[in-house]
Amino acid sequence: MNFSTEFLDEIRNRISVSQVVGRRVKLIKRGREFVGLSPFSNEKSPSFTVNDEKGFYHCFSTNEHGDIFTFLIKTQNLSFPEAVELLAEEAGLEMPRSDPRDVAVVVRAVKLREAVEAACMFFQAALQKPDGKRALDYLHGRGLGDEIIQKYRLGYAPSGNALKTELRRKGFTEDVLMEVRLISEGKEGRESFDFFRERVMFPILDLRGRPVAFGGRVLGDGEPKYLNSPETPLFHKGGLLYGLSLARSIINDKNQVIVCEGYMDVIALAQAGFNNAVAPLGTALTETQLEILWKLVPEPIMCFDGDKAGQRAAARSAGLALPRLVPGKSLQFALLPSGQDPDDVVRRSGADALTQILGSAVPLSEIIWRQLLADHQTDTPERRAGFERAVYERIGVVADQTVRDQYRNVFRDRLREMFQPQFRPGRYQGGSQKGRPGGWSGGRAGGLGARNPFRDQAQNSLMPVRVRHSRGLPAEKLQETILLATLINHPAILGHVEDRLGAMVLADSRLDSLRQSALMHLAHQPDLDSQTLKAHLAGLGYGNDLVSLLGEDTYVHAAFARPTAEPVKATEGWDNTFGWYQRSGLEAELNQLKETLATNPTEEIIAQINTIAEQLNQHTHE
Repeated sequence: MNFSTEFLDEIRNRISVSQVVGRRVKLIKRGREFVGLSPFSNEKSPSFTVNDEKGFYHCFSTNEHGDIFTFLIKTQNLSFPEAVELLAEEAGLEMPRSDPRDVAVVVRAVKLREAVEAACMFFQAALQKPDGKRALDYLHGRGLGDEIIQKYRLGYAPSGNALKTELRRKGFTEDVLMEVRLISEGKEGRESFDFFRERVMFPILDLRGRPVAFGGRVLGDGEPKYLNSPETPLFHKGGLLYGLSLARSIINDKNQVIVCEGYMDVIALAQAGFNNAVAPLGTALTETQLEILWKLVPEPIMCFDGDKAGQRAAARSAGLALPRLVPGKSLQFALLPSGQDPDDVVRRSGADALTQILGSAVPLSEIIWRQLLADHQTDTPERRAGFERAVYERIGVVADQTVRDQYRNVFRDRLREMFQPQFRPGRYQGGSQKGRPGGWSGGRAGGLGARNPFRDQAQNSLMPVRVRHSRGLPAEKLQETILLATLINHPAILGHVEDRLGAMVLADSRLDSLRQSALMHLAHQPDLDSQTLKAHLAGLGYGNDLVSLLGEDTYVHAAFARPTAEPVKATEGWDNTFGWYQRSGLEAELNQLKETLATNPTEEIIAQINTIAEQLNQHTHE
């Protein structure tokens, strides 16, 4: 469908870019723009900007650029017409209808949606009737309350052709009901019949929360246990995730999505307070669904059942993701107890047990490694060689070279640890350790992640080294250094200084990058203590910068910036320094205007000089 420029501009006028982007990205105001961490990459330093005046966003790390429509298309897997329709509804505007052919398609789609909505309401009502008591008892027996049953619009499909009879009575033609597969065509001249009968019904909603299809669970021991709607003009099962429309806002807030196997897992988790769960629709995870997940969060948590079927689902998901990995995008796997699904864990052990399992999720690399170990023996040199070859062949499917190289490095270390035990100088403990005679300690523990290079870098880079290059440092840069050092040593003052420090652009680009990274870390984790913040920053490559910043050349000018200073003193000192920083900036601007006045004596320049002089006078008396 074509949309007029006037219609699109009216939507842009009513809805700002920061309003749309801010639902997904934590934005910090900086001058006339907003900055934040890119939703398109797993960056550590913010390079994503939003400019409401110009009506666009730009990501310097990926070169992604666009407006409110582009952002929804990129982050929510919407088509352009879907993005326009969603934003037009938010802006309170009616969608235009121009081309007769478009109108016919829209009218047909509306009729199909109305039929599915009518069926959903019919199933919901049937659940509350005497015939639906068995289905309602089943849901209550699974621990679901009436509120969650209503939220997910669960229902019951009666026996016979009750649905067809009701919808035909309401004016829906048989061809409409057939097109959305609410009824099936009778064979050998027989009449059509209800597709779902005597089943608990789970409506499948699109991204806007509208029912487009159904899943039905049999009551008792019939087969198939779950019956799902076939593909229709409204429903493409490989391109939707069950529960996403209800979970999307929570996923954005938590920056976490839990991927389960089935409908009941999602609903049971929501009943237990985990409202950020979704599930594929009766099939293995598809490439489209994986892309949707990655647009939501960088590392979805796969939480499959602890039985063999769940293990196969985890293996398929890992195999699907591995060739498609890019920097910052991966999967995590929450490993459930054998024979249990998420619903079982919550009901038997409580929500805290599942929280602990989710918190212990292992990375995709660990799942790949375990699969390789399960498929190969390593008890002879030849088998070890075969295992090593299989490892590198498996890694070879990763298309992105940077990710592939990182996998190669990690797995090479694991192979070395596995086949070539390392004996490093250390304290002799006597006796022996498993697998290494003599019991030498001090070597690196085996296993992925045994050594944290970021932690080591942080520890090394924060040694109290005296630096001397700051002698003769310009006043402005010294003030900027003091302001930033005070915040890093006293992150508790963030709420008091965030707006002012966030609006600054430091003269030293490296120092300004460090400022942005510190603010972003604290914005996402406001309770960080100083040492943890320093470790984060050192891990991002700012170790040497922290040595220079947090040395005596800074503290000799500002004792309140020391980590041992009292918080009240740190706050007062920061305020005073910021006042001098503002005054220095005004003085520099005043001198520049005076130079301009000498060659261009206009009333406008004189007025600007008077304004700044008045501001300086106010600073002097404050």
